[in-house]
Amino acid sequence: MTGGTPLLRARHVVQQFTVRGAGGLKGGVVHAVSDVSFDVHGGETLGVVGETGSGKSTLARSLIQAPRPKSGEVLFQGTDLVGLRRRPLVEARRHLQMVYQDPFGSLNPRWRVAELVEEPLLGYGVKGGEQRRKRVHELLDLVGLDPSVFGRRRPHELSGGQCQRVAIARAIALEPALVICDEAVSSLDVLIQAQVLNLFEQLRAELGLSYVFIAHDLALVKEVSDRVAVMHLGQLAEIGPAEALYRRPLHPYTAALLESIPGLDPATGRARRPVPLRGEPPSPLDPPSGCRFRTRCPRAQQRCAQEEPVLVERASGHSAACHFPLDAPVPAPTRGV
Repeated sequence: MTGGTPLLRARHVVQQFTVRGAGGLKGGVVHAVSDVSFDVHGGETLGVVGETGSGKSTLARSLIQAPRPKSGEVLFQGTDLVGLRRRPLVEARRHLQMVYQDPFGSLNPRWRVAELVEEPLLGYGVKGGEQRRKRVHELLDLVGLDPSVFGRRRPHELSGGQCQRVAIARAIALEPALVICDEAVSSLDVLIQAQVLNLFEQLRAELGLSYVFIAHDLALVKEVSDRVAVMHLGQLAEIGPAEALYRRPLHPYTAALLESIPGLDPATGRARRPVPLRGEPPSPLDPPSGCRFRTRCPRAQQRCAQEEPVLVERASGHSAACHFPLDAPVPAPTRGV
């Protein structure tokens, strides 16, 4: 899975937005994604987690060039998408699809399900009405929807889970190599979440898909991911194999996220109270100098304010961007950082 040339290579991706101040609010440049690099291999699921506002969804949209990142490279199947324009970019997106958080918002409410699933086939010039109809039936069957029952329904006649299945059918209609799931199950209840996640796994096994799976639910991401990337304020704090990252996190931010998950104490069987992360996240309009997590980090030192940490591999395939990671000795506390 991790051998050979990666399917997707993001290198030093930067995404920024200029906002104007109004109504007493400060304007400036929003540092949404800052120098993010990672790989996704064929058949792999890379989970991306972080707090609201950490840049997960902006990163996803930057990968598909909607909008194009300010700088950096997004190499997909060996081609840099950032340098593509018009038709070549449209053709590249045939193999790189996205499933959004709101299934109702991503579907035209006037169209019937069969028309919604057929749309990408029409858009990419799949000839022959009968061939397209056959493909639509295959896709609906694949995502667990009976074409004879659901084909003529409109989105308002479907449940949230059924709508998301239609969105997934559209995303895989052109046989993509990579699907980006941006909070694709966040709006669904727990039982429907499980059904959709099982569907993702089934499609990965049957079609050889790769995923970038974005969510704020750390427990959910662990279940579906081979590797996990942790984002904080537009930067990668940590990335590594899912099991290793959850068992022994290296970055204090990752540890704080894991401690905020409710659970059971294995020793007593009692509910374990989540430990909230102290302080408020800094503004992406004015991020702290050096390490962006230092204002909330219990291990922060003067160096953290002066020098921005970079990702360093500290175990096999497991990297963290921290001057004082959790596998190093605890430094003496320093005030004023």
